[in-house]
This record gives sequence, structure tokens and C-alpha cells, in this order.
Amino acid sequence: MDLVGHSDRSRASRVRGRRHSRVLSRYAGRPVRLIWRYVARRKVAHAVVLASVAAAVGFALASQYGIRNLIDALPHGRTHPRTVVYAFAVLVALIFADNLMWRVAGWVSSRAFVRVTGDIREDMFGYLMGHAPGFFADKPPGVLSSRVSATANAVYVIENTVAWTALPPTLTVIGAIVVVATVSLPMSLALVAVSALLTACLFWLARKGTSRHEAFASQAASVDGELVDVIGNMGLVRAFSAVHAEVRRFDGHLEAEALTRRRSLLYLEKLRILHALVTALLSAALLGWTLWLWTQGRASTGDVVLVGSLGFAILHGSRDVAVAFVDLTQHVARLAEASQTLLMPYSMPEPPKAIPLVVREATIDFENVSFAYPGRRRVLSDLTLHIEAGERVGLVGPSGAGKSTVLALLQHFYEPASGCVRIAGQDISYVTLDSLQRAISVVPQDVALFHRSLLENIRYGCPDATEADVRRACEDASCMDFIAALPDGLNAIAGDRGTKLSGGQRQRIAIARAILKNSPVLLLDEATSALDTSSEIVIQAALERLMKNRTVIAIAHRLSTLQSFDRIIVLNRGRVVQEGTPAQLATVPGIYRDTLARRNRRAPPHTLN
Repeated sequence: MDLVGHSDRSRASRVRGRRHSRVLSRYAGRPVRLIWRYVARRKVAHAVVLASVAAAVGFALASQYGIRNLIDALPHGRTHPRTVVYAFAVLVALIFADNLMWRVAGWVSSRAFVRVTGDIREDMFGYLMGHAPGFFADKPPGVLSSRVSATANAVYVIENTVAWTALPPTLTVIGAIVVVATVSLPMSLALVAVSALLTACLFWLARKGTSRHEAFASQAASVDGELVDVIGNMGLVRAFSAVHAEVRRFDGHLEAEALTRRRSLLYLEKLRILHALVTALLSAALLGWTLWLWTQGRASTGDVVLVGSLGFAILHGSRDVAVAFVDLTQHVARLAEASQTLLMPYSMPEPPKAIPLVVREATIDFENVSFAYPGRRRVLSDLTLHIEAGERVGLVGPSGAGKSTVLALLQHFYEPASGCVRIAGQDISYVTLDSLQRAISVVPQDVALFHRSLLENIRYGCPDATEADVRRACEDASCMDFIAALPDGLNAIAGDRGTKLSGGQRQRIAIARAILKNSPVLLLDEATSALDTSSEIVIQAALERLMKNRTVIAIAHRLSTLQSFDRIIVLNRGRVVQEGTPAQLATVPGIYRDTLARRNRRAPPHTLN
């Protein structure tokens, strides 16, 4: 019953994940809807922030009215002191309430805004992980990682800008116009008309500048990607004495970014200048109008002070709104660009009715499979191949023959153009990706390790394994000797992509990782290529233990590593041109025998990959 319940929960989790991914993809390039999605998750907290800011602005405007009442009460204050005291008390209470509301808004927002940032970063990363490998091959990792951060940071800046820079002055301007109506309704209506016209003009001009802001966002992301690319390949840079060349290249990227940033900022500054001129004229006209009313006896001294202070409030408030608005335009453009890249629809979405892969007999079948990478010639042409459960098969052939593509299709990194790939009789295009990945262990040629401890790297495919299990796997992979010599042993950090270890050490860590994962299908892609002769002998013994009772496909240019295999399949131009046991192929004219003959003549090693 527990297993059934776990299966049901896993299936429900996958369904929710697919639905979640489909929903997220709809927000690509739609920044406002994307922001609202995460704001809506915490409606109460955001409503409290909104209400607190509105109340604070209301109390601030009421304070202006309180000052007006105090000024009007002063001429009669000596004969009626109670009136002055009352006006003073009301003013102090309003000031106190104003500050209290700001603090409430700040306290609630410090939690809500941070949680929104965490939510969007988590969702962006989760969605990014669902893309097919081809998506990552086309985009530098630095560009993608910078966009995950840029998306979350843009939302955080937008929320803070709206709450603290845009909303308060907007409410202030609206409230000030309402208060002005108590002095002169025509004056208030004129303010409404001018404000509406000014806002519409600014909105139209800001939209015209969107392309400049998006260009800056794209260029900034490319600079981040260039940084990660160069730093990640620093060994290559130094090996080819290219430090100065890379610095010059990066300077070029910085100049391009600076140019797009200047264009974006200058456009924003033009909008600010336009707004400053209009609001300065508006404030002067407003104060002059009030003085004219005072000369006619239609406004008190307090009204003149009130309208004068409100005029400045409108001036500064509308200026702040304009600044916030144009800044928001830039951040919204960056959010749109980042979300457009990250939330692209999946090229290989998991089918809605995908079922778990059940492996009782780990047979492998390629049925008339054809495949070509995007924009390139066909790699596989009607490839048909059957591998029995428990069979050890070696793939050999010249470079570009399709050997690595066979392994990639078996892991469902790509979808065949035609035909299908089956494991245990199930078409892998219709099984869940998690179950497929659990069924396959891989020892690659270029071993990838995280910048984490060796313990975490080895049990990456089996996170629940005990340290004793890890040590046994290390013993079987013959890597416990060098691990024990490290100061921190299994807790030693591997370094970025495993740079603190030699190539042979990384290879043995990968073998230990595969041993611990214990999957029924094993893929070996040049698994001993980085080992010297003595290490290779030790590792071959470990691989013999690992391959026992498993279906194995191995790519190797050292033909000696395939002599114990059940079958060798020779590929050329995406087709099977020879197959048989190592002994049989050694006597048949063809690629395998020719390569074997060159090795026996002690010719330079011929690489088949």
C-alpha cells in the first residue's frame, strides 16, 4: 500500500509540474501579468502594504489641512486658546499616524516582497531545468543564470519602486487635487485635466522608448554570459596566451553595453526634463490663481498657505511619479526580455499521459531511427538495432559516425526525426523523464562534477545512500586510495567542474557514482580515456564488476577495453556497417580490423571518436 501511495503521489506531482510549466510559459514576454501572478499569491500582505501607504499619504495630506486650520486659528488664539490647542493636538496626531502607517507598510513589505522574489527565482529555475539539452547548448550558462537573477531582481525593484516611489506621490497628487477642490472647484478640475494630459503624454513617450530599454537589458545579459564563459575557461585562456585578447574582447562588450545604457538613460532624462518644465509652470499658475482669489476675499490666508504647500506637493509628487514611471519602464523591459528567454515553450515537453518506465528485462531497441541536429546534415539514417538484456555492446566508428548520438537519443536528450527508441519494450518518448533517468547510469568522457564535496558528488544519483555505501562504491571504483590521502577525505571539495582533481581521478569518481546509482542500463562514453595504463587495468576490473547483470553500451577508441564484450557494432555515416564479436570482426575486412591492425603495428593511436 505504501508503494501504491508513493506512486500516486509521484504521478500527482508530475501532473502538477506539467500544469505549472504550461501555465508559466504563457507569461513569456508578459511582465505585468507575470508580476501579478506572484503578487496574487500574497494578496493579504500586499493589500496591507497598499492600505498602509494610502493611509500614510492621507494622514500627510490631512496634516497640510491641519496646518491651515492652525494658521487660521492663530489670529483669535489669545482670546480662544482652546481652539489653538485643539488644532495643535489634531496636527500632532496626524503626524504621528502618518509615521506609524509608513512603518507598518515597511514591516509587512520586508517579508512579502522578499518572498515574492524567492517564489519567482524558484519557479524560473525549476522551469529552466525542464528545457531539453539542446536549449542549453544554444545559450551560454552565464546568460541563463543572469536572467534567472535578473527576473527576480527586476520584480523586487518594481515592487519597491511602486510601493515607495510611485504609489505615494501618485496618491499625494490625487489627494492634493481633492483638497484644492475645497478652496476652488474650477482650480481642481483644471489640475485634473492637466495631470491627465501630462500622464498620457508621458505614457506614450515611455512606450516609444521600450526598444532602447530592451536593447540595454539584452546587452547587459550578454556581458554577464561573456564573463562566465571566460572565467570558466581560464585554463584555456592562459594556455593560449589570450589574456590580453580576452580583455580587449570584453572591453568591446562593455562599450556596447555602455552605449545601449546611455541611449536608455538619455531617453529617460528627456522625459524628466519635459515633466519638470510642465510641473514648474503648473505650480506657478496654481499659486498665482490662489493669490488672485485671496485679493478678491474668496480665499483665507490659510488657504493661500494650503494651496501653496499643495502646489509644491503636486510639483514634487508628479516629478517623483514621472521619475518612478520611466524607471519602471526600464525594469519592466528587462523583466520582459529575461522572461521571454527563460519561459520559452519546451521543445520536448513530457507527454500529459507519460507513464513510469518499468524495467524487468533491460532490452534496448532502435527501430528505423533517423536524426539530424538542427541546421546540420543527418547523423543517423534508419538505424535499427536490438540489444538483449544483460548484453555488453561496444560502439566503434569514425568521428561523426553517430556513436554519441545513439547515447544521447537513448537518454531522450533529443527526439528522433523518425522511428522510435525502446527500453524494455516501452517507447521512451512516452515515459516519464525521471523514471528513464533512474534506469540509466552514465560514465562520460568529460566528467562533470559540482563545486561540492566528493561525498555529495558520488551520491548525486542516490541521495539516500549512507556513507558506508559510498565508501564501498569508492572501493569498487578504486578511488578510495586518493580520497583517503586528501586532508578532508570524502568531505574534500571537488572544485569548479572538478578542477581540484586530475582527469583520472574525476573518471574514477564518475565510476563510483555509477556503481552507487545501480541502474539496469549502463552507458560508458570513453570511460577509461583519461587513465594511464596501470590505472586502466585497475578500472577495467571495477568496470567488470559494475557491468555484471547490466545492459551495457560503451563507446571506446581503445579497442582493448572492448575485448570482453559480447558484441561490437561498427557505425559509419549513421548506419550499422559491421557487427559481431571482437574475435569475428578481427578477421573480417573493415574499419574494426584496420584499426586493430594499426594498433598491432604500433602506429600512432587512431581515434575513432
